[in-house]
Amino acid sequence: MNALGRIWQHGTLRARAGLVALLLALIALGPFLDRYLLAVMILVLYFAFVGQAWNIMMGFAGQLSLGHALYVGLGGYTAAALFEHFSVSPWLGMFAAVLVCVIAATIIGLLAFRFGISGVYFALLTIAFAEFTRIGFDHFSWVGGSGGFFLKVVQHDQTNIVNLRGHPLMFYYLILAFAAGAFAVSAWILSSRFGFYFRAIRDGEEAARAAGVNTFRYKLYAVQISAALTGLAGVFFAFYYNNLFPEQIFNIGQSIEIILAPIIGGVGTLFGPVLGAALLTLLSEGVTELLAAFELELPGLKQIFYGVVLGLAVVFMPEGIWPALARRLGLGRRPHE
Repeated sequence: MNALGRIWQHGTLRARAGLVALLLALIALGPFLDRYLLAVMILVLYFAFVGQAWNIMMGFAGQLSLGHALYVGLGGYTAAALFEHFSVSPWLGMFAAVLVCVIAATIIGLLAFRFGISGVYFALLTIAFAEFTRIGFDHFSWVGGSGGFFLKVVQHDQTNIVNLRGHPLMFYYLILAFAAGAFAVSAWILSSRFGFYFRAIRDGEEAARAAGVNTFRYKLYAVQISAALTGLAGVFFAFYYNNLFPEQIFNIGQSIEIILAPIIGGVGTLFGPVLGAALLTLLSEGVTELLAAFELELPGLKQIFYGVVLGLAVVFMPEGIWPALARRLGLGRRPHE
């Protein structure tokens, strides 16, 4: 049975209807959005996608990564360099990007789990890898170094799906497919043996090991799956924005933006990253537009806004917004549903 089938079987009738309605609404919405709203919705779906990817690693398996921008950067640079230097289609470049990210995740996982590095020390290790990769790409002239790596921009009316060149509407449906795919993968994981082992490790690694779970192997699986999905987000980032700067894409600020949506929406849940991404992006854009209307400029406003929202969520809804909302609306018999 596929992932969505599992949700359909185990979820309440209201949750099933809501899932179908949400997907159909997002599919139908695209052609009716103007350029600005299309850009906002792409951001919502992008952060829902990367948030879901991070959630597999932290929310399901309990492995805290604060350097997830590493995989966004590696995935983006891999596919973009193959396209620009060797004319490799980004669809093929995605496979290379995923492979590179899985290799990087495997190296980090082997180093950490083999030597018993966990918790905050594992988080610091992920930051360290992201930072020295950023420094390395700053001096990697083949992909532009600190001056940035740029892809050729074409007219928006000349859509080329094979090379991911063209109108933002194409990117909207691409990131919608990615986000729906990540949701399905997460649902499958939660309903499979992987999910049971991941949650056992998260809730008590020693107890899971005593029960016969190969904790080393399954922690490594969680890191690899999360990295692979995040690498796809990097490919999208590169071909949507057409430029990559090490200081931007590997920055710890990028990693923090990735993890905010699932934390605020609900770590370890399916809908948490989606809800968190929608709330954060729409509220942030609303505040930006409000300040622009009054012609006010406040440097660092976005970071301040994220900090305030995160603080309020942690104080008043420590488990996230989605679990509380789901209970109130009766949208699942178990928290992850």
